[in-house]
Amino acid sequence: MDSTTPSSSLTHAPKDISRDNLLNILNIPEYSERLELYTELNAVAYELLAPPVQLSHLVLISERHWVDQERALIGELCVRYGISPPNTHENDFSADFGEFRLRWERHTEYSTYTIYRAKSFEVPFEQPAIGYVPHEWLARLPGELLVATHIALEDRSRPKRSLHELATLFTSGTVIGSKVAGGAASVWSDNQIHRDNFGRILIHDENLRSRQVGRLVQRLLEIETYRMLAMLPLPITREIIPQLARADQRLAALIANNVELTSIEDEQRLLDELTRLSAEIERLSAQTGHRFNASRAYYDIVKLRIAELREERIEGLQMLQEFMIQRLSSAMGTCELVHTKLETLSVRLERATALLRTRVDLSMEAQIRDLLKSMDHRAHVQLRMQETVEGLSVVVLSYYLLGILGYGLKALKAAGQDINVELLTGIAIPVVVLSVFFVVRGVRHVISKLHPDK
Repeated sequence: MDSTTPSSSLTHAPKDISRDNLLNILNIPEYSERLELYTELNAVAYELLAPPVQLSHLVLISERHWVDQERALIGELCVRYGISPPNTHENDFSADFGEFRLRWERHTEYSTYTIYRAKSFEVPFEQPAIGYVPHEWLARLPGELLVATHIALEDRSRPKRSLHELATLFTSGTVIGSKVAGGAASVWSDNQIHRDNFGRILIHDENLRSRQVGRLVQRLLEIETYRMLAMLPLPITREIIPQLARADQRLAALIANNVELTSIEDEQRLLDELTRLSAEIERLSAQTGHRFNASRAYYDIVKLRIAELREERIEGLQMLQEFMIQRLSSAMGTCELVHTKLETLSVRLERATALLRTRVDLSMEAQIRDLLKSMDHRAHVQLRMQETVEGLSVVVLSYYLLGILGYGLKALKAAGQDINVELLTGIAIPVVVLSVFFVVRGVRHVISKLHPDK
């Protein structure tokens, strides 16, 4: 390159792409679901709230195919209040209905309905937000109720309630609580179901920023939801514990009987029993495996959300983290124990079945070997018998050949030939016998070459 070439001729002025799609200019293919993934990451999972506010939260376990019915019910409520209904493919919806605000979210195996009412109140939980939603509409919601919680968020201008007032609000008499969000709020609860079939959580705002309010409420709602979802396998776990104990005893007895087997019929009968027991364990594992895995994931989310609260102790009260983890860890430990027991039993059954199947295969191979030996012995005896009657075969063949020769000689004599039939027949006897003998011997020799192993 000529050193005198001006550098300006080797560069290009940058194109103004401030209003253009850079990907179209560069012609870089875009992943088809990129925007959907970004939208999911940046979706606001909480409402922007300002105290005082009360809310009621419902979690209903329902099948996935009921989502269309849920959208239809939300649409009916929107039409009733003159609001635009959700789109046919939306899994979450939030709208202001005047007296209340409703947020609906559809998840994999459950749906949540959260009703907000941003009005001042004197006595928390006396007039909950759900009371302003049409009762006949609530009665048509599909699914089974798992979580029902009232949350009351008090303004910072109101004095903090004393322990006596808290004991009145939480009639169970057991109050737990702590300062959260770095001391910006106080939270109290008793983790009990009250007469209205709802749990209760009271929050006192001390120095929460505007977005902290919504995030704090959302974390508490998720803790309430996921801790119950994590507990779902506990009832079925308690049911199958006796079944696992009986299966363990049966397996031990079957393994002990394995030593005393004396025939292949006994081995096959024991193998059938092991197979039935293995099928029973696999059935239990299939019934509980998905639930155990989901419970483990929900438990991890609960621990994460509790850590995000950043709790500080209130003197004389048990913290939310201590209460939740203490109860949940025991239940999760039971579930993990049963899950591990199922896997251990499955492995032991597989090993015992494999060993017994190997023993059955060896017994069957021994029987086949004995059968082959018997067949070989019979073939050997048959061969010896054939060799024994080989001389008779030569005699028989010679007899028939001499008979044919005699008929031929008689025919020649009848035709006018002067021959002695009896003399010629007698002379042919040794020739025919020897010829047949050597022919049979030759055929046998050829067969022996073609099948040397026989």
